Amino acid sequence: MRLYHHPMSSNARRALMTAIHLGLPLELAEVDLMNADDRRRLAELNPNGKVPVLADGDFLLWESCAIMQYLAEQVPGQTIYPQAPQARADVNRWLFWAAQHFAPAISVLAWERAWKGMTGNGPADPLEEARGERDLHECAVVLDAHLAGRSWLCGDAVSLSDFAVAAPLMYSEAVRLPLAQYQHIEAWFARVRQLRAWQETDVQLLPG
Repeated sequence: MRLYHHPMSSNARRALMTAIHLGLPLELAEVDLMNADDRRRLAELNPNGKVPVLADGDFLLWESCAIMQYLAEQVPGQTIYPQAPQARADVNRWLFWAAQHFAPAISVLAWERAWKGMTGNGPADPLEEARGERDLHECAVVLDAHLAGRSWLCGDAVSLSDFAVAAPLMYSEAVRLPLAQYQHIEAWFARVRQLRAWQETDVQLLPG
């Protein structure tokens, strides 16, 4: 299987973390998102023009959470994507929450405080920064309350949900995510950072 990715994409990172945790070998194909030819070729794989994309023979799969689920299904006996219907639904809940709420809030701040300047789109917009912080705080309240008394998001061990929610936190320092007041998130994220899958996908992000 081949994974088209970019090392600074949190969506690609969550898919790669899944493969590493599962011990699944992937051929990695890095996409230069600043290169017009690379972006054109990416659009041929994914009509949305985004990474990651998983190629398994002739089968092309995009959307990071779908890729995570597909990878888990390749490994009999794996424990990060449970088989029991309610346990699996719980993991799915947090995969969707990460994609629909948490990551979008962080992406506003990542764009304003890092990517916007790197791509020549001008300085940060204070109103957008305020919106991003407001949305992030709303999400953080939910996540922090859920993590009170828990080591991991679902059940007693790490799961796909932890990878999905943690991945966008790779921007924490570079874009100054205001999360220090959320002690349960901080403790959980410290545990995630100790995982081999996190450490093997760590990259040096440019400061905003």
